[in-house]
Amino acid sequence: MSQALQDLLDLLDLEQIEENIFRGRSRSAVVPRVFGGQVAAQALVAAGRTVPEDRPAHSLHAYFLRPGDPGAPIVYTVDRIRDGRSFTTRRVVAVQHGKPIFHLSASFQVYEDGLDHQEPMPASPDPATLPTGEERLRGYGHIDPAVVEKFAEARAAVDLRYVEEPPYGKFGEPREPHSQVWFRTNGKLGGAVDRPLLHIVLATYVSDMTLLDSVLLAHGRGGWAVGDVVGASLDHAMWFHRPFRADEWLLYDQESPSAYGGRGLGQARIYTQDGRLAISVIQEGVVRVPRG
Repeated sequence: MSQALQDLLDLLDLEQIEENIFRGRSRSAVVPRVFGGQVAAQALVAAGRTVPEDRPAHSLHAYFLRPGDPGAPIVYTVDRIRDGRSFTTRRVVAVQHGKPIFHLSASFQVYEDGLDHQEPMPASPDPATLPTGEERLRGYGHIDPAVVEKFAEARAAVDLRYVEEPPYGKFGEPREPHSQVWFRTNGKLGGAVDRPLLHIVLATYVSDMTLLDSVLLAHGRGGWAVGDVVGASLDHAMWFHRPFRADEWLLYDQESPSAYGGRGLGQARIYTQDGRLAISVIQEGVVRVPRG
């Protein structure tokens, strides 16, 4: 396991300060606020700590309410909405400086046999043939070296590989609003931490990294790395269909059906390397062109 991955696992290991109340710390992100994927992942950890392990998360719905302060702890309060025979529901509010910054609802379910079908996995090259995210980043001379270092540090725990040039690598002309990324943790997970919830939490963390890329592609924008848009996540929803491991390759197939009114919508499916549909994701974010 890489040190960067261990640091991420430590970041996601919340301190319990009272029944149903947990505290998490933050770290600097690419932008001067808490990374949204971190808050969502930590909130899911808090919810999962109040649910039996035989009930994995099957969905989450979240709203980003205020920018998070990376210099202050985040307190997560869990509301035990329902404990049914098959389903468990939790609501989590994340608070900083006395104000809510994030709201999560998550549902958990015992395993059941049932009907089974899925959308086929789209074609994609073998991830082993693709350059790493860091290799791509360090190959671009037009990106501020300080931004490159921030990106590399923020994503060091994840081996994330774009199938084609990312928005910040090739911009200026519109492209198809579709992006594919392969990802896995930068190291294998094992021992006491290797539990189903952790893999779901890690996928939640990564899911916020690239989902709005397809919005940028549609308009030829390079994104936050080159400063030709400003924005932030607004809401985020995920459905966990089938078991998967976050330390094995997952294909993140992303597209944007719409952008309007200063907002952009991204939707995606995440597949295991052997073609099983593991997760569906939808996110809307603020995407604005800076005023000159």
